[in-house]
Amino acid sequence: MKKLALHWKILIGMILGIIWALLSSSLGWSAFTINWIDPFGTIFINLLKLIAVPLVLFSIISGVANIGDPASLGRMGGKTLLVYLITTVMAISLGLLLVNTIKPGKLIDKQSRIDNRISYEIWASSQGYQIKDGINYLQDPAFFERAQEISKLSHAELKEASVSDKLEKANKRKETTPLQPLVDIVPDNFFYSLSNNGLMLQIIFFAIFFGVCLLFIPNDKSQPVLNLVDGINEVFLKMVDLVMQAAPFFVFALLAGVVSKMAGDDIGKVVEIFKGLSWYSLTVLIGLLFMIFVAYPIILKLFVKKIPYTGFFKAMSPAQTLAFSTSSSAATLPVTMECVEQNLGVDKKVSSFVLPIGATVNMDGTSLYQAVAVIFLAQLHMIDLTLGQQLTIVLTTTLASIGSAAVPSAGLVMLIIVLDSVGLNPAWIAIIFPVDRVLDMFRTVVNVTGDATVCSIIADGENMLDYHDDKDPTETFDLDS
Repeated sequence: MKKLALHWKILIGMILGIIWALLSSSLGWSAFTINWIDPFGTIFINLLKLIAVPLVLFSIISGVANIGDPASLGRMGGKTLLVYLITTVMAISLGLLLVNTIKPGKLIDKQSRIDNRISYEIWASSQGYQIKDGINYLQDPAFFERAQEISKLSHAELKEASVSDKLEKANKRKETTPLQPLVDIVPDNFFYSLSNNGLMLQIIFFAIFFGVCLLFIPNDKSQPVLNLVDGINEVFLKMVDLVMQAAPFFVFALLAGVVSKMAGDDIGKVVEIFKGLSWYSLTVLIGLLFMIFVAYPIILKLFVKKIPYTGFFKAMSPAQTLAFSTSSSAATLPVTMECVEQNLGVDKKVSSFVLPIGATVNMDGTSLYQAVAVIFLAQLHMIDLTLGQQLTIVLTTTLASIGSAAVPSAGLVMLIIVLDSVGLNPAWIAIIFPVDRVLDMFRTVVNVTGDATVCSIIADGENMLDYHDDKDPTETFDLDS
């Protein structure tokens, strides 16, 4: 019997996890699922992150040192960042086009939107912000009584802990100087950077610096270091193979936990959450699925003729299914690297340089979601943003996406900064918070697919792509491979 491909096993694990969560919710067993099954999902993400940081470090050192020429390294780096920037702007533009066409925020009942508008005006006046579109409902006698009721509610409301926590993080981000992102790239203590997954850019900087320095010392001194680095790299890749053998079970635990936390002991709660935010969720999903199945394949076809449409998805399916279940580009990175190298035939010199950078700066899915979310929230509060304000969103979202940590829900923190840049209430993230985790899964698939697309383009441009259609992706994570 033909061996079942890993991505199918992961998919079955995901489906069984959701079925178990819904079943345990209806039987009142959610506490059991959260306490006894969900922790295995956390262990899985921790294992992948454990491998990701050292793998990035040793892969980049090896890749940079083996390129052999600092000039070609600079050329490759410039091309990589340019292509990542282009795909990010494209994703944001697609998000803005969709949200302005579908107008999901205007499909909510009118009374709710009027109440939201009054709440916005109360907030804007208390914060000293100018009303964005110049219309003032608070000065209209017809809404005066309702405004009084809402202002009482507004003052009585307590900010949700998770929202206030993210607001605090966003405020810290805003208080920095224009060159702070550049300062943040250079670590003052490399070992501290190694212990913090949010400081991946510092690890990449050190690895590139170390690799470049290896190019400038005599070969008899550098070769033993390179041999050691390559040997350690192989050990971490074998760790990925081992962890992936148990991926279907871990993914089952992960999905069971996510859905159980959303549903509690009431399945109806999940239905209600999605019913209220259905048009918003649908708009984001259309954009994300378009990026995965249309935009990236078109870009790939324009630059890389040899990789067919189905061949690309067959090669990347293990990484995509894992990205969906973990919601973390960083956790998926070791698997993405193996899929790109073994299935797409990208040279390690390219993948070990392009993919870690992509996992940190390329957040196309997050950028698209942020653009849709800001306009949706503005529509929900009856605010019409001008073209200039929407272009501000494009710019802020592009810069914010580069700073997004490659961890689950980091996009929410960046969304606060984007909302603030156009003078909207950052606390509104609480409105879309309930569906964020599910949309985050799809966003991560977009990010990982984008990384693989850009990596293939750069490899082809450098004549370092050796794709074979007859390669069997089911053998990628075999322990004897």
